Amino acid sequence: MTDIRWDHLLLDVGLATLTDNGQPYGAIEQGAIGWKDGRIVFAGPREELPGEPGTLSHRVESLPGHWVTPGLVDCHTHLVFGGDRAQEFELRLEGASYEEIARKGGGIVSSVRATRAADEDELLAQSLPRARALLADGVTTLEIKSGYGLEPDAERRMLRVARRIGQELGIDVRTSFLGMHALPPEYANRRDDYVALVCDTMLPALAEEGLVDAVDAFCEGIGFTLAETERLFAKATALGLPVKLHAEQLSDLGGSGLVARYKGLSADHLEWTNEDDVRAMADAGTVAVLLPGAYYALRDTRPPPIDAFRRHGVAMAVATDLNPGTSPLLSLRLAMSMACTLFRLTPEEALRGATQHAARALGLDDRGTLAVGQRADVAVWDVRHLPELCYWIGGGLLRQSWVHGERLP
Repeated sequence: MTDIRWDHLLLDVGLATLTDNGQPYGAIEQGAIGWKDGRIVFAGPREELPGEPGTLSHRVESLPGHWVTPGLVDCHTHLVFGGDRAQEFELRLEGASYEEIARKGGGIVSSVRATRAADEDELLAQSLPRARALLADGVTTLEIKSGYGLEPDAERRMLRVARRIGQELGIDVRTSFLGMHALPPEYANRRDDYVALVCDTMLPALAEEGLVDAVDAFCEGIGFTLAETERLFAKATALGLPVKLHAEQLSDLGGSGLVARYKGLSADHLEWTNEDDVRAMADAGTVAVLLPGAYYALRDTRPPPIDAFRRHGVAMAVATDLNPGTSPLLSLRLAMSMACTLFRLTPEEALRGATQHAARALGLDDRGTLAVGQRADVAVWDVRHLPELCYWIGGGLLRQSWVHGERLP
C-alpha cells in the first residue's frame, strides 16, 4: 500500500513564503510547512492543515518563535580557486587600485597561477571549507564559476571540482564557464588567439562533457571588449547555453545592454549601467545581480542604479561574489545586510534577492518561494522578526536547513 503521509512537517512557525498573498514577505504568522519526496505539499496557516499533524506526516516538529524562508541561493561565486590574495588587500589599503594591481601581474592572474598549480583534489580541499561556510548561513543552492584556469585542463579541473562540491555536500551547484575572465600571460600579445581558443575549443569541449550550465565573461577595460564578448555569446547560444555577464563594474561598455539582447539570465555588478540598458534588461527579463561585497572591498563610491531598476521593474538579486581578490565574503546573509546598508535595499528586497530573484538569475523556477510544488529547500531562522536577517551583522542565526527535503548536517 502506498504511504501517502508527508516526510516532514514544521508547525508553529512564521513563513516568509515570498508569494503574492498581499502581505510583506508573503508572510504567514502562524504557519506550517510540510513536504514529501523533496517537494513542498503544504505551506500555509496552521489552522488550514487538512488533518491532525500526527496523521499527516511521519515527522512533526514544533518550532515556535522561528521564521522559515526558502533556502538562500548564492547566484554569483568564484568559490573554486587556489591560494588567496590577502597581500593585495594590504596593497589596496596602502593606496593601490584594483586596476594597478591587475596590470602589475596581481589580481586575477595571480589566482590563475595558484589554481593551475593545484590538482583536482587540492582544489577540492581548499574550496570545501568556503562552501561549508556559505551553507552554515543558509545557502542551499550555489553557483560556481570557472575562470582561474584560463587553459583547457585547468578550467576543466575547476568545473569538475564545482560538480564534486555539490555531490560532497548534497546541494545543487550550478556551473558557469568563465574562460573569458582575464587574458592569460602566455597570450599577452595574442588576444584573438585566446578568444578563439575559448569560443571554438574550450567551450564546446566542456559543454560536451556536461560541465557547463551557463556562460559568463568579464566585459571591462581590463577584461574583454564588447565585440569579443558577443563572439562568445553567439557561440554559447549556438550550443544552447544561457549567458550572463560581469558588466559595468568599472566603466560603461554597454555589457548589460548586450546581455539583454541575448535574453541573458543576468547582468552582474552594474555600478556604471545607464538607463537605456536598464530598460533593455527589463524588456528582456534579465536579472540585475548586486554584489555589495566587491563594492565594499574595493571601497567603491558609485552604487548600482537601484532606483532605475525599481522604476523599470528589473528583478534585483543579491550574491556574495565570493572570490579571493575583491570579495572574500563567506556569508550571503552578510551580503544581504550590505545590500541594505550600502545600496539602500529594503530587507524584503534583500531576502527576495537572495532567494526568489537569485533562483531566476540561475534559470531555476522550482525554488525561491515557499509554495506547493516547489523544491523543499527550506531554512529555519532563530529570529523573531524577518528584518533581523539583514539587521544583525554576522552571527549564527540559522537553526536548520533542508535541501530537496533532506536535512543538511
